[in-house]
Amino acid sequence: MAEIEPYENALDAIPGAHPYPRTSRYHDAEIGIHRRPDGTEVRYTKRRLLPPVEQTGDPDLTQPHTVGAGERPDLLAQRYFGDPDQWWQIADANPVLDPRELTDEAGRVIDIPLAGGFPGGRGDRRV
Repeated sequence: MAEIEPYENALDAIPGAHPYPRTSRYHDAEIGIHRRPDGTEVRYTKRRLLPPVEQTGDPDLTQPHTVGAGERPDLLAQRYFGDPDQWWQIADANPVLDPRELTDEAGRVIDIPLAGGFPGGRGDRRV
């Protein structure tokens, strides 16, 4: 029976390939390599960086949204971006540790990133 090559190894053979799809919040994250004592290399994703908090809330970069009863980050992402998997963009635009905090209280005003996101949005703040 033929061996199945692990997914990561198949991507390693393609120059410039990244293990995350373009729409993933980790797409632009740096990939590191850890070498075990036996010389084996283990690839890992380094911390993803977020824009500085002071950039969030900028009316040129975001629009306000008042949370309604029953809303969730994924539903808001579907509404504003057409893709529920982009909820992380809304989380990035607001100073929360847990994305559920965004919508757990009706009436809360949160920031929704405008098209194009934040300048440096994948690079300046660590989480």
